Order: sequence, then C-alpha cells, then structure tokens
Amino acid sequence: MRNNSTVQTWAPAAMLAFGLLVMFGPVFNTLVHTVWASDEQGHGPIILAVVCWLLWQRREQFAAAVTKAKPAGALAWFWLAFGLALYFVGRLQNIVMFQMGALIPLLIGSLAVVFGWAVVRIASFPIFFLIFAVPLPGPVVDALTSPLKHAVSWVAEQIMWRAGYPISRSGVILMVGPYQLLVADACAGLNSMFTLEALGLLYMNIVGHTNRLRNVLLAILIVPMSFTANVVRVIVLILVTYHFGDEAGQGIVHGAAGMLLFVVALGLMMVIDSILSFFFRKKEVK
Repeated sequence: MRNNSTVQTWAPAAMLAFGLLVMFGPVFNTLVHTVWASDEQGHGPIILAVVCWLLWQRREQFAAAVTKAKPAGALAWFWLAFGLALYFVGRLQNIVMFQMGALIPLLIGSLAVVFGWAVVRIASFPIFFLIFAVPLPGPVVDALTSPLKHAVSWVAEQIMWRAGYPISRSGVILMVGPYQLLVADACAGLNSMFTLEALGLLYMNIVGHTNRLRNVLLAILIVPMSFTANVVRVIVLILVTYHFGDEAGQGIVHGAAGMLLFVVALGLMMVIDSILSFFFRKKEVK
C-alpha cells in the first residue's frame, strides 16, 4: 500500500515535470543563447536551479498535502488557460518575456488541477521566485537603469573625492587620475538590483522569520542595501584601476567585483536582520 501510494503521488509529478520540460525546453535554450548569456540578466539559470532546489526541499510537504487534496475548481482551470494563452502568444509573436512568464500561471494551474490548492500554497514561494527568471522588458530597463547608474556614479565620486582621490565625473564616466571608467549597466543598473532583490527574498525565505512586519521591513531595506553594494563595487574598481592600472581594473578583478557585490549585499542583509532581530525580540519581551 505504501509503495502504491508513493507511485500515485510521484508519478503525476514526474509526468507534469516532463511535460513542462518539453514545453519550455526551447524557451530555455533561446534564453541561454540570448538574454541569459548577457552580464545583465545572466542570473536566469541560477534562479531556475534555486527554484528546483526549493521545490525539492518541500517534497515531504507535497506528499502529505496530496493525500488530502480536494477538487481544484474553475479558478485552477483559469490559471491553466491563461498560462497556455500567454505561452502561445509569446511563441507566435516571439516575445520571450511572455514565453518565460507563462511558466508561472502554468505551474499554478497545473499543480492546482493535478494536486489541489494545498500543493500550490506550499509551492507559492518557489513559484513567485520564478519572476526573477523572466527577462525584463527593454524599455523599462533602459528607463530605470540610467538614473540608477547616475546615482551610483555620483555617490562613488563623492566618497572618493572626500577620501582625497583626484576624481571627477561626466554623466556615468568617472575620471580618476589618468584613467576613465564607464559605469555600465551590469555594474549599477536595474538588473543588478533585481538580482540582489532575489537574493534578499531567498535569504528571508531560508531564515524563515514569522513576523510579517519584520519581513516587510527587511524586503523594503533590500533596495538601499542593493544600491550600497553597487556603490561598493564601483569604488573597488576605481581603487584597483587607480593603484594598479586599467588592465587590472578590467581584468579578473572586474569579475571578482561582481562576486563582491553579492558578498557585500548578503553581509548587509545579515547585519540589518540582526538589528531588526534585536528590536523585535525586545518588543516581544515587553
């Protein structure tokens, strides 16, 4: 009986996963060779891997929920139909954002239809996290990236000038000594902040705080923390370029600065989370 129950639980899940893989395999292949191949949105495959890991971590909860599943109802079929419509419009019009975005309603609808809403609730965060794998629309990115880059460039210039470095700025071009540095989209644009927001929400999910106000405050503070991490990255590149030359700044150190961005952001999240923990623990004690 136990083996039959296991088969009945996981056989539909395997078939559903296989069907989605066949359906979205061409989409993933297109993204890997286009959007996800860029520095700005190269986090897509990582997001997919994290989503798979999060779903796997919840496998025991899924198995328990399936045994108590109830009929899905019309809302589940609506999500399924909406996802299919979005997918086919994206394929016909070659809109990659629609194609990848369709995975979210399709997951919601198919899980609800096959297993019930209890499973969808358990998978709610991994499904929501897929938003960060959807390519951002170009006009929105361009409109928001420019002011972000200018802001990061201005803050970095002010900090370095007050530290005594010979630095000036023209738009997003920083002149330090004999060198010029262009603050590119990948260094301080919307996409990097989008990636850091994903990192912050993943951190919140892993630590599992139950206080909603604390979670909301931490989610809001992720934005300035991401901005600060971008500023630190630009300052590190300025210092390396000024002291060791342009080749050092544009070489392996430039790639390492990208990792530094995430290290700084994660460190800031842990510090802010600790501060919030102190206040909320104090509040609970009272």
